[in-house]
Amino acid sequence: MWELLLVMIERLGIIISVAFVMTRLKFIRHLIEKRELSKLQQMSVIVIFGLFGIIGTYTGLTVNVDSETYSRSVLQLSESEAIANSRVIGVVIAGLLGGWTVGLGAGIIAGAHRYLLGGFTGFACGISTIIAGVIAGYFYKRNKHNHNIVPIQTALIVGMLAEAVQMGLILVLARPYDQAFRLVENIGIPMIIANGLGVAIFILIIRNVIQEEEKMGSLQAQRALKLANLTLNYLRKGLNVQSAKPTCEILLKEIDVAAVSITNKEKVLAFVGVGKDHHLSNEEIKTAVTKHVVKSGELIIAGRDQIQCQQSKCPLQAAVIAPLKIKDETIGTLKFYFKSEKEISPMIIELSKGLSTLLSHQLELSEVDRHLELAKQAEIKALQAQVSPHFLFNALNTIVSLIRTNPLKARKLLISLSHFFRQNLAGVNGTETTLEDEIKHVKAYLEIEQARFSDKLTVTYDIDEDVLSYKLPPMTLQPIVENAIKHGVKQLTDESLIQIRLKKEEDKAKISVIDNGIGIDNERLPLLGVEKVTSETGTGIGLYNVNRRLQMMYGDEAMLKINSDSGKGTIISFQIGKKR
Repeated sequence: MWELLLVMIERLGIIISVAFVMTRLKFIRHLIEKRELSKLQQMSVIVIFGLFGIIGTYTGLTVNVDSETYSRSVLQLSESEAIANSRVIGVVIAGLLGGWTVGLGAGIIAGAHRYLLGGFTGFACGISTIIAGVIAGYFYKRNKHNHNIVPIQTALIVGMLAEAVQMGLILVLARPYDQAFRLVENIGIPMIIANGLGVAIFILIIRNVIQEEEKMGSLQAQRALKLANLTLNYLRKGLNVQSAKPTCEILLKEIDVAAVSITNKEKVLAFVGVGKDHHLSNEEIKTAVTKHVVKSGELIIAGRDQIQCQQSKCPLQAAVIAPLKIKDETIGTLKFYFKSEKEISPMIIELSKGLSTLLSHQLELSEVDRHLELAKQAEIKALQAQVSPHFLFNALNTIVSLIRTNPLKARKLLISLSHFFRQNLAGVNGTETTLEDEIKHVKAYLEIEQARFSDKLTVTYDIDEDVLSYKLPPMTLQPIVENAIKHGVKQLTDESLIQIRLKKEEDKAKISVIDNGIGIDNERLPLLGVEKVTSETGTGIGLYNVNRRLQMMYGDEAMLKINSDSGKGTIISFQIGKKR
């Protein structure tokens, strides 16, 4: 008995070899991954596992019950002979991986073959083989909603159970009974153990192959994402010489290749690595294969002849050339060079595909960033254009009112107005100005406003010199100060006060405009700066434009904060960092 067990376990080496080969077949992989199979693929799987069962029969040992001897020949059996075999392994694996349909089909093929070989157990073994496929299919159904392959313990139990059922059917169906009993007594335990182990080993091999591939895929994905993260800061600036060279240097450092190159449609933007002495940057693309990738948008593996290097001693013998795309348009190529075509493994090809896709997405983001920046600049210009006529209308009204009563004062105000607009026009061509220039801008404005209020308006300044170099959008303070005068202190009969504070708080500048005016009612307060709030004396665009520009250029943290008490005054403040 134990000698037979050792021989049966020895034969499992064949099972291991077959298991490894089968994991390489495409439709077997689909079966393992629980994908839907076409009818043709399903029939192919049934035939393959059925043949696997037949191989299990032929690799068994012929057992002569009368003489209690074993023979390695399994071609034709006499009435006193049976087979100690591993046929059930292929059928059970078919059922565990493909369900009862595949298990039943494989069982019918292997079972029918066993019946035709003859022997007094032919019918019992044929029937039990079919039943083994159905039993395995039942366990597949129980595990169907779990996307993993059946556990190894389950595979061991099913394999042993299927073989135990075969032993039982031999006792029930095979005749004469005394021969059937002696056969089961002799081979029952070795076959149950060996075939259970065989099924478990087969499943273990499949699980290990899949896990190793998943692990490699995970490592490749992590590697690609790491490279994408390292190159992000460069390629977000677009595809140019300045972004291509550092990107190539990063890729060369992180990937086992001889050289890396990036091109656009016409020129080699960067080349680093072996051969950089004669593969020069900023040259026109010369190789036909690169031009073909640009035209077709498909990855190509190029040999020595396709690289077309003019240097006879150039060590670069092969290359993987992948397209770089924005949307569906190829705008350049990513090229990995190797010293031998043998160095180009399937893993390198997949990595090249993944990297070209990730880098293409980064270039698409750079294009989106560019369009967003253009749109943002256009909106900022439009908002600044809205502010200028708004102030001009108020300033001219003030000057017109003084021309007849006080021409000298009107002249002085016109000079202040010209200074104001000179600075205003300088700001139109830029999106940022310093706080120092902005304070000069506001002072020119307040000279005009103080003339309107005579001695009623007092303006004070509390300024930290350290923050004068901080930058903010042009014409940010003036609309806030104008709002304080127009809607706050203008209606006061007593002395009106406006205080402008520029204070440094940690690494930020806090700008505050404080008035002692009538304040803002609670219903309007939440809307100011968030939307255009019209009133009897204004269009409502002043604070809204300021808040909008601060938000666009510096984010939500820079938005206006408005605190107001009815009858006591209003404080409008915001914070900006030293860098945008």
